[in-house]
Amino acid sequence: MNSLQPVQILENEASEEKGEHARLSSFVGAIAITDLVKTTLGPKGMDKILQSMGRDGITVTNDGATILKAVYLDNPAAKILVDISKTQDDEVGDGTTSVCVLAGELLREGEKLMSQKIHPQTIIAGWRLAVDVARKALIDSAKDHKSDPVKFREDLLNIARTTLSSKIVTLEKDHFANMVVDAVLRLKGSTNLDSIHIIKKLGGSLRDSYLDEGFILEKRIGVGCPKRVENAKILLANTAMDTDKIKIFGARVKVSAMQDLNDIEEAERAKMIDKCKRIVDHGINVFINRQLIYNLGEQYFADHGVASIEHADFDGIERLALVTGGEIVSTFDNPERVKLGTCKLIEEVMLGEDKAIRFSGVPLGEACTIVLRGASNHILEEAERSLHDALCVLSQTVNETRTVLGGGCSETLMSKAIDELAKTTPGKKALAMEAFSRALRQIPTIIADNAGYDSSELVTQLRAAHYRGETTSGLNMKDGSVGDVQALGIVESFKVKQQILVSAAEAAEMIIRVDDILRAAPRKRENPGMGMLG
Repeated sequence: MNSLQPVQILENEASEEKGEHARLSSFVGAIAITDLVKTTLGPKGMDKILQSMGRDGITVTNDGATILKAVYLDNPAAKILVDISKTQDDEVGDGTTSVCVLAGELLREGEKLMSQKIHPQTIIAGWRLAVDVARKALIDSAKDHKSDPVKFREDLLNIARTTLSSKIVTLEKDHFANMVVDAVLRLKGSTNLDSIHIIKKLGGSLRDSYLDEGFILEKRIGVGCPKRVENAKILLANTAMDTDKIKIFGARVKVSAMQDLNDIEEAERAKMIDKCKRIVDHGINVFINRQLIYNLGEQYFADHGVASIEHADFDGIERLALVTGGEIVSTFDNPERVKLGTCKLIEEVMLGEDKAIRFSGVPLGEACTIVLRGASNHILEEAERSLHDALCVLSQTVNETRTVLGGGCSETLMSKAIDELAKTTPGKKALAMEAFSRALRQIPTIIADNAGYDSSELVTQLRAAHYRGETTSGLNMKDGSVGDVQALGIVESFKVKQQILVSAAEAAEMIIRVDDILRAAPRKRENPGMGMLG
């Protein structure tokens, strides 16, 4: 036997990529994902159409997290970028595209350094120094108006306008900014957005959207029931309110005479009336059920002056339990143990061309409803995603009240701080730090490119302005110039910017460490007929 013959360690069809091949595969996948989403960055970013194989599966969006969730990926490095984008979305709600773009640009710079025979660990050491100094520069530039409610509200409005300026609602961003700020300030510091209900109603224009102080349920009050109830006592239930038929699949009942059939129906009717009586005995004037309420129960409630609302879906009844302070019950034998919901006024209102039910004066004072209007379902869905991003960012900013300047200003500040430290850092780490600085400057470059302006001219002007000491200079995308972004009101949340910096650096570091990719052999399908042979 020849001793030089290669020994196979991996299973058949399993594969391995080593060294430069593994790194190249990782870089190519991550940079491809970056190039996919970077055209959506900034106030003049473009939209993407995501089309699934279904009949109506079309989504029009420029939200980075939504795009990346919808794309099927096979490259492991690309999946890492998708994961950090999802984390950014979950943590702070905005910056999903920026974090992906910055990580991709870091990898692009890292690839150039590695082609110069600089070891990945040296690059990582330089990047870590760069992240520390960049974060310090970001903290030093942050402003905090927590003690001044008027200035803090203006900060929140500016953050909302900046977040919404890259979305479909940009033409009405002042209208929507006021709406989301009012909604978030009602939360009194909570980051739980469940009490802010968003309803999408086809028709009208985005300008017709409004904030309603109260909870709106897209259902109708039962026939013959009172349409307006003051000082409501609400019982929330998840119970079957059809006549209690035999619900065993395939069961049959044989009777010898019509009278027997009539006796069965009367027994069912009596059972349902007894259930309705036990519900009314709770001392309520409103009954809301997750399931259907059939005619007999609806008539009984109407006769006893109880407003009944049927088929409040699971999401609706969960929100109602939250805002009215009630509990969802399924049995009615112990009224003293049931916690009823309360509300000052329940009434039917018109929502577009349809009727809905408004709950005003609920115990949870934070509860409110944003009603979105729009010309098509695609516009409404993208508007909802835009508002959700703004609500997430603002709810985080109410707790972490520091703000930083946008429009490429913060990135240029961090880039300048890294360059100054790199000048005094000996060795190859300095090259890695300069590469990190160039990657940060790519953010304003891409924003300018997406707006159709000369990015080379604008970014060099911006960099020169910062070296002259004009630390509030940033990109003004309205007229394609460098301006004072503080005066323009281009403000972003400090928490969002910090999360972008740290997450992108960590993801790029993880990918650049890779020197080996092992792929498992595909699972073979077993032929069910094989066991029959022999």
